[in-house]
Amino acid sequence: MKIDHHFLNRLFRFNIRILSVLFLTGAYQVYGQPGTLSAQGISLIPYPKEVRTSNENFTFGNETNIVLDKNASENDRFAAGELLKHLTSVTGISAKISTKPSRGSIILTRKNGDKKIGSEGYSLVSEPNSLTISASTESGLFYGVQTALQLIQRKGREAYIPGVTIKDWPDTKVRAVHYDTKHHQDKRSYVESLIRDLAAYKVNMLVWEWEDKFEYPSHPEIGAPGAFTMKEIQEITAYAHKYHIQIVPLVQGLGHVSFILKWPQFAHLRELPASNFEFCPLKDGSYDLLSDLWKDAMEATPGSQYIHIGSDETYELGACPACKKKEEEIGKSGLYHLFIDRSAKKIEASGRGIMTWEAPMGWAKGRLEVYHTGMKQEKPVTPHKGIILTESYDYETHDLKYARQARSLGHPVYAYDPNPGIEQLFLPYFFVSDGKGKTKPGSLENSYQFLQETMGKGVFDGVIRTSWDDSGLPMQAWMLSFATTAAYSWNAAAPGLKDFTNIFFKNRYGHGSSEIDSLYYLLTEGAYFFMESFERRVWAWGEIGKTHIPDLPRGDALEYDPFWNTQYKDRVRIAGELLKKMNMAIAICDRNLHSSALENEQDIIVFKTLAQLIQHTALTYQDLSSLEFTIKAAHQQRFTDLPETYRNLQAAEGIVQEQLARRKKVFEELVTVWSKTMLPKGMSTNTKKYFFEQDRTRHFANRTADMTYLIIDEEQLGLDEYLVKLREYNRFFYNRFMK
Repeated sequence: MKIDHHFLNRLFRFNIRILSVLFLTGAYQVYGQPGTLSAQGISLIPYPKEVRTSNENFTFGNETNIVLDKNASENDRFAAGELLKHLTSVTGISAKISTKPSRGSIILTRKNGDKKIGSEGYSLVSEPNSLTISASTESGLFYGVQTALQLIQRKGREAYIPGVTIKDWPDTKVRAVHYDTKHHQDKRSYVESLIRDLAAYKVNMLVWEWEDKFEYPSHPEIGAPGAFTMKEIQEITAYAHKYHIQIVPLVQGLGHVSFILKWPQFAHLRELPASNFEFCPLKDGSYDLLSDLWKDAMEATPGSQYIHIGSDETYELGACPACKKKEEEIGKSGLYHLFIDRSAKKIEASGRGIMTWEAPMGWAKGRLEVYHTGMKQEKPVTPHKGIILTESYDYETHDLKYARQARSLGHPVYAYDPNPGIEQLFLPYFFVSDGKGKTKPGSLENSYQFLQETMGKGVFDGVIRTSWDDSGLPMQAWMLSFATTAAYSWNAAAPGLKDFTNIFFKNRYGHGSSEIDSLYYLLTEGAYFFMESFERRVWAWGEIGKTHIPDLPRGDALEYDPFWNTQYKDRVRIAGELLKKMNMAIAICDRNLHSSALENEQDIIVFKTLAQLIQHTALTYQDLSSLEFTIKAAHQQRFTDLPETYRNLQAAEGIVQEQLARRKKVFEELVTVWSKTMLPKGMSTNTKKYFFEQDRTRHFANRTADMTYLIIDEEQLGLDEYLVKLREYNRFFYNRFMK
């Protein structure tokens, strides 16, 4: 048997270190494995690198002094103010900011010298007479405060922070969240609450994909009605900086530009006349227009270091005659990087770094291969020096070959933690369904495995978690994915996935919440059922079948074709199963909403609307089944009991009426709830009309200008028209046989 001497040496040194600390500290317990605090019921995200616990807690007194250094910076005072605000308004603890320490004070201090924790690290020591948070930088002190806020516990009327000594620092320098608002616009109040939530998880970059949600001063027509103004974005940017988050504007460049090229005055810049989705990279006007938008975006985000120029999903790249000719010379990847190079040269004068959706060595592997063209790059390409790569394709995570190679060429590389999915209504955190009854691990496990394998290895300069808005999900659905990336990019050795999800649910919804894990699982099951109902999945997945409606009665003999319950037998059975599950999901929401200790209540209210829409979909299948059985009963009694026949016809009419009324109620309630944090989708104002045009990506949320994309497939069943025709037949039957 081969002996791993390196492992034995590490194990020996580790055990000696543990024994030494135990000997020196006496009352303290030291835990080498993560999860010590979570075992005590403390839900902390991210989990700290080094934790040492004791039984001697810091207890808040009648009034707690928050003590700052006399020369504390404005940002340090802001961090202290955040602590004060939370203590007084959230936990009801009496506190004040001071420069004089006293017994029972919280001390926030800046100290240099601990190279181990670096620029964003901090130390936190909780003892009976004081709580001390120290760091060498403003961001480190802020993060120490964020940890302290999550450590506060209650026992009866007593508030305390457990006896603990923490040293903490991040594995990854840039921890970014991609915030995609192409198909919805969150209200400013929600954007700021999102910034606060992400800062609590120690995220330090928000890559904000505006599309038309910013009113570009140079071309205001591009901004949708209600879009954020220059002043508003500047104020939000300044707000984010206080929370140590820089906002990086993402102005889509080569592809994904229907929000620009749908306008007739810009149509001449298209790669293909019929598609509003791509700029032609050989037209000077493309760069002139984009330069205007980039300049506006940079002015809106002062103090930010980067701009992201998007440019992914360039499906028609090389399709116009001029580009075809150029492609013969430099290849498809060469054409893509021609655009990147020209764009970067225009932006560099501003002093900003350039991010793009390009993978490590994507130019060598044939970047368009990912879009199923089957093409390889045969021409040599030299990408623009220093562009930041923010996409993956395939990192080959065990050796990170391409990432290392790209970095050796001078390209910063961000680990790409992809969006959990583009499923409709909810995200596949726990499992992914193939639509044929088979499942595979969900996004949580994939993200956890990827981050644990790649973070802290000196390869990636950052990590970016994407949140593609293809299905128009409310942002409340994304928080678990953001927290996952934040947790494991900060500390790749954090608690395992099962522990982490439990920590997240308690951290997000409070210790008074219950069964949230079951709720997420039920909503995932329900989302797949919803997506596979009517024509919803056809929109994105192609030919998979369509739901029809039962046959109408006709003629004197009340003829009809009894096919519906035969054809959709399995669908009705599944609807019955999902109805029970959505009833459970709604009950879980209601139980939590009745809890006085619930936190982030709006999440649960939103989730309840999702469950209700899925419930309505299941009930609709049962309605259609009952509708056919009712018409069948009328048919069977046509020559034996005319009054009973007519009663069944009226009952069929009632089934459809009830279904339509329920749809209206469920949809209107959903819109009302979502509108608490969003502007009305596709709205127009007195001064500006919303200009809607679909594009070639066939995004579920872009099927309609407004929120009816959620019910349009159901509307296309034709039950409204069916009801009109059924009423006509019922009048005919009554006049013919009942008068």
